[in-house]
Amino acid sequence: MKKLTLLILFIGCSFLGAMAQPPVEILLKGGHVIDPKNNIDGIMDVALTEGKIVAVAPNIPVANVEKVIHVKGSYVVPGLIDLHAHNFFGTKAYGYLSNSFSALPPDGFSFRSGVTTIVDAGGAGWRNFKTFKQQVIDNSKTRVLCFINIVGAGMKGGATEQNLPDMDGRLTAMEAKSFPQYIVGVKVAHYQGGEWTPVEQAVKAGELANIPVMVDFGGHQPPLSLETLFMEKLRPGDIFTHAYAHVNGRMPVVDENGKLEPFALKAQQRGIIFDVGHGGGSFLFKQAVPAIEQGLKPNTISTDLHTGSMNAGMKDITNVMSKFLNMGLTVQEVVAQTTFNPAKVINRPELGHLSPEGIADVAVLKLEKGKFGFVDTKGFRMDGDKKLVCELTIKAGKVVWDLNGISSLAWDE
Repeated sequence: MKKLTLLILFIGCSFLGAMAQPPVEILLKGGHVIDPKNNIDGIMDVALTEGKIVAVAPNIPVANVEKVIHVKGSYVVPGLIDLHAHNFFGTKAYGYLSNSFSALPPDGFSFRSGVTTIVDAGGAGWRNFKTFKQQVIDNSKTRVLCFINIVGAGMKGGATEQNLPDMDGRLTAMEAKSFPQYIVGVKVAHYQGGEWTPVEQAVKAGELANIPVMVDFGGHQPPLSLETLFMEKLRPGDIFTHAYAHVNGRMPVVDENGKLEPFALKAQQRGIIFDVGHGGGSFLFKQAVPAIEQGLKPNTISTDLHTGSMNAGMKDITNVMSKFLNMGLTVQEVVAQTTFNPAKVINRPELGHLSPEGIADVAVLKLEKGKFGFVDTKGFRMDGDKKLVCELTIKAGKVVWDLNGISSLAWDE
């Protein structure tokens, strides 16, 4: 409490100094602020000007404020970061999630759920990253980052992703180092053989470019050891996505008797990042519920957004967060797992927090109470009594999503 009090005093002083600056453009008034990085968890106001956070403090005066948005009863959190999505949309036939129809344009599916930063998970490889940049990154209001695929041709599915000679750690690292502002990691996925070559080449690229590796593990024939992956192949800080899946060719983290594999917790303690990556086929309550009960909570919550997942059990990131709330996690935990935690994982310290002078990316979330149903990727339902809904999203100080018009004047005023 002493630490929080000192922080509030510091931020309050920062605000008083800032009042001599240009008028506050937006004041979010009376919300419950959760900022995991700064250990803020309470009723406060948030002031924004010129795309930056001016102050987070109790009872900021409304004088010299251009727009006051009353958010009492809602949570005010940093703009959400979706660590695993698929956004290399295009019109190439047989391209799967690489410049084809199954991927999605970011702006259509980000702001409405509080996401201000979205990370494409392997759509592009070193051969077609520049097309992804020109086509998606450069034309999106959403901040788009990416894990570059270890397959040079990207995530085109089928035989393309089985091409071992196209998995070159050195060339992948060269492209990553050429675009460090966009490429935040390396992705390996969908390989069906019995070799460790894709993982080893991805780790090589990660070491050369000093970025983490995200592994979508499964489909191997014969299956490879999950324990070996965690304890020998991956490094601390590397990411195991689809953590609560049970798919062919991959050992699940919870066995057939409902017991968590002991090496899973050891791996998390070692520094392996367990990411949800819900998707259209990679999240089961039968895995998640016992895993969480036995101590394996996710480090990061992500969607694995694509046309299949958004129209099935996943829906959007607030729906996935709500599932974990109804499995016993706190609001504070799911906010950390979608803000500051993923920012740390991808080494983007400027994101995921509400520090003074920081980027003014903010989400306003309302926690609804009632009777709700949530569906996993096998079609099984879990009933719940709470659900998060995104009321408002602000990107770089501008309102980009407003569900109920709380930032607007009434038409007859």
